[in-house]
Amino acid sequence: MTSDVAIRVVRLGKKYRIRHQHRERYVALRDVLSDGVRDLFRRTRKYRRPMIEDFWALEDVSFEVKRGEVAGVIGRNGAGKSTLLKLLSRITEPSTGRIELTGRVASMLEVGTGFHPELTGRENIFLNGAILGMRHAEIKRRFDEIVAFSEVEDFLDTPVKRFSSGMYVRLAFAVAAHLHTEILIIDEVLAVGDAEFQRKCLGRMSEVARGGRTVLFVSHNMAAIRRLTQRCIVLDHGRVKLDAPPQEAIEYYLKESSDGIAEGCFIRAAPRPDDRPFYVERVTTRREMCGDPTARFDCDRPVFIAIDYSAGRPVGGLHGHLQLQRLDGTIVFDADSDDMGCNPFDGLTAGRGTIAIKVPERILGPATYQIYLSFYADFDAYGRIIDVPGVVGEFTLDDTSTRRGNRRNGFLSLRLPWQVNAQRP
Repeated sequence: MTSDVAIRVVRLGKKYRIRHQHRERYVALRDVLSDGVRDLFRRTRKYRRPMIEDFWALEDVSFEVKRGEVAGVIGRNGAGKSTLLKLLSRITEPSTGRIELTGRVASMLEVGTGFHPELTGRENIFLNGAILGMRHAEIKRRFDEIVAFSEVEDFLDTPVKRFSSGMYVRLAFAVAAHLHTEILIIDEVLAVGDAEFQRKCLGRMSEVARGGRTVLFVSHNMAAIRRLTQRCIVLDHGRVKLDAPPQEAIEYYLKESSDGIAEGCFIRAAPRPDDRPFYVERVTTRREMCGDPTARFDCDRPVFIAIDYSAGRPVGGLHGHLQLQRLDGTIVFDADSDDMGCNPFDGLTAGRGTIAIKVPERILGPATYQIYLSFYADFDAYGRIIDVPGVVGEFTLDDTSTRRGNRRNGFLSLRLPWQVNAQRP
């Protein structure tokens, strides 16, 4: 009797060995050789071996995914999601436990996995299909469907190294989704595409699932997880914390991420102190103000920052300060709430509310940014410093519509018009 389980993971574990050097300075090969020679003439050897630490990226993970089921995997950065997918894709071997896969597996762990930059789009379709175990006749039969879905037919005979990141992911997803495999594993690659392409991909994944194929979907986009998956696994520090329906898993995940940043959401665990007149409770970044929290955006779309607060009373002269900075600490934007000539907090009353900030499209260049918030008062009995939550968010911008895409340098992502005024001979 054929089993209805497509993926079975039993007590899976992955251990890495991390070495810590005792020396703080850089150690070159000549240092090691000279130390070894000196040790030959010393009675007492004082060389200290590097400390070795075992780090378990995954530990005692067990679950099953049935045929035709769409399962989601969510968790904070470092939770073990990518390690799990690499083990399932046979990129690396587990340290403990076992994996049972029924059928061929197609994986999308990075944009254009298996693509050769020097080959054309046409050649890479056949190459990628061969890597997935497809026969030439099978790839050829589905070729037109792949090209139509990817919408890159005009550039099909161009080397993919000249593709933008958006074109790259279109073609890569089209190959993985249309060449027939029983199991489809997808990491957070759909975030690179534009909104229309994401909807198209989600629709295709729904069709794949209805066709009886199994999908394991890792995403930081809670809206996609809620829409697409039938159940969701929450990973935290390499362990399964919850395996439940999507809505229950999402709520648990956001709640457990309190007092920290987790994929577009910052939540303070402690309630507002009684003497604090104004207090930030939660900050989320969204593609739309009414949408779900996310940490990945396209340069062509605005970023909405929603600040949920509680106020015990009106605050005299309250104003907010916002900074956007890169991960190296470089401040790329600095603003105050009264830059527009009026103070939006003049009418603040006691209770809870939301502050909405819109970062326009095509302003910031592709990179990862942190949000720094602070609130001050000009004349309030509490004092000048009202609330300084500090870094309350982190989001990444991708440029998918220009030729150089994420390879563009600089802080800005403006589209400047170029005009040629040819002189008459």
